[in-house]
Amino acid sequence: MAPPKPFSKRAYSLIVNNILSIVMLPLLGVAAVKLQAIYTSGELLQYVDLVVSTSRPMNVALVSAVAVVAVAAVLKCMFSRPSSPVYLVDFAVHKGLDEWKFSKDLFIPMSAQTGRFTDEELDFQKKILYRSGLGDETYVPPWLYSKPQYFDYEHARKEFEVTCFSAIKDLLNKTGVQPRQISMVITNSSLFNPTPSLSATIMHHFKMPHTTLNYNLGGMGCSAGLVAIDLARQTLQLFPDSYALVVSHENLTNNWYPGCDRSMLVPNCIFRSNGAAILLSNKSKDSRRAKYELKHLVRTTVSSDEAFGCVYQMEDDKGIRGVRLGKELMSVAGAALKINMTRLGPKVLPLSEQLLFAFNLVARQLMGPKQVKAYVPDFGQAFDHICIHTGGRAVLDTMEKQLALSTELMEPSRAGLYRFGNVSSTSIWYVLAFIESFRGVRAGERVWQLGFGSGFKVNSAVWVANKKNKVVHSAWEGFNISKMRAEFAEAEAEKQAYLAAKAAASGGATPAPAAADAGAGARATVTTRSAARARSKA
Repeated sequence: MAPPKPFSKRAYSLIVNNILSIVMLPLLGVAAVKLQAIYTSGELLQYVDLVVSTSRPMNVALVSAVAVVAVAAVLKCMFSRPSSPVYLVDFAVHKGLDEWKFSKDLFIPMSAQTGRFTDEELDFQKKILYRSGLGDETYVPPWLYSKPQYFDYEHARKEFEVTCFSAIKDLLNKTGVQPRQISMVITNSSLFNPTPSLSATIMHHFKMPHTTLNYNLGGMGCSAGLVAIDLARQTLQLFPDSYALVVSHENLTNNWYPGCDRSMLVPNCIFRSNGAAILLSNKSKDSRRAKYELKHLVRTTVSSDEAFGCVYQMEDDKGIRGVRLGKELMSVAGAALKINMTRLGPKVLPLSEQLLFAFNLVARQLMGPKQVKAYVPDFGQAFDHICIHTGGRAVLDTMEKQLALSTELMEPSRAGLYRFGNVSSTSIWYVLAFIESFRGVRAGERVWQLGFGSGFKVNSAVWVANKKNKVVHSAWEGFNISKMRAEFAEAEAEKQAYLAAKAAASGGATPAPAAADAGAGARATVTTRSAARARSKA
């Protein structure tokens, strides 16, 4: 658990966030006493008689004012469309087939047998893989490491059907909704966009009626899951009493890179098979049974040259297509995150944090950024659960540092990366499935989903739980959380030992963590085994 805040910070937050109640309660008490006194003395009745018998001009003015207010209210009702609530009825994620399991120890031999890579290139892939934060039970379609390998459309379609059809069937079974009841289907897959589209493929397979609308989002990267949710939200505002099915997927078969460019080999090392299905509704009858209600969705796109090119699909010098991940990716993600947080913060942060941020901003303007350290708002006060895109260990480290998040809030995202790898736009749903399976979400609690990807985009969605959501998702059945925590603790111990040895060799100066070699091990979310055991019991 995160350490408690200092008493002064807790007292400040308590006072500021409840300032209205603190001020108004005494005033209301005084007003009640005064009202009782003038009522007992008869002054109140005299005042009412005076108002009633007031001269005609005052009466005309009063009637006119009431009429203006009434007309304004009618016009507002006529020309403004109130936003109807959008409910998340339920969701499902694909677990993966046992025959698709792909351990880290299997990756290098399978890459070696292709005969495409030198020893140096194989060693590079091994370093990336073992620094990635992935565990040994992620999933890859077996035809990608068979001999010969298959990257054709037939196998790419098969991957989509295996991962996404299973998630949709699971979702429909859980909700009891029939395919004919779904008004719209929205799919997103950044790089796999066949014809007919994925959304049309779903409609055809599940025999949906011709009246069902369908949309297919392509080329929008790992943040496209929330773009699809936003499209569904906007569409549901136009079609009352409707269900929207959102299906997120990223295809490995169609995008496996068989070349040797190191900047393009990284996705092979960390991306894994995936599929997620989400059912949204604006039906009033779903207000009670739905798991969550969508409260906020904030989308940010940074289009500078550096941001636009940090994740880029292209051909290498041999004409082989792949996705290049630039070294500037982390700095771009951090800058885009700040913009998104600036827009999201006023919507979700308590008044105490907003005031501290505003005072800090003024102080930095007056005294200079070198004199006053930037204040990072405590988003832990705004949200009970956080689902961050599992882009990789370095990505999660950056998010944890920039947002000053506790290890407790970060554990679900690290667990998602460890268990399933980088599953692109579906990752926020795998993380939420972990939270529901191992922690549960109580009614009224707020969940923050944070996605980011090519473009460069950072998207945030805030959900509020309508009821208690504690259910073990099939994708997380049998997961050994204690083993994961022990591995994280062991990796942290190795890292600290490495830093200590490096400090001793350099004459006793302890190197900064940011300068430590990435090979020191995956960043731990728990510092000791005893802490892991204590949290497991809790």
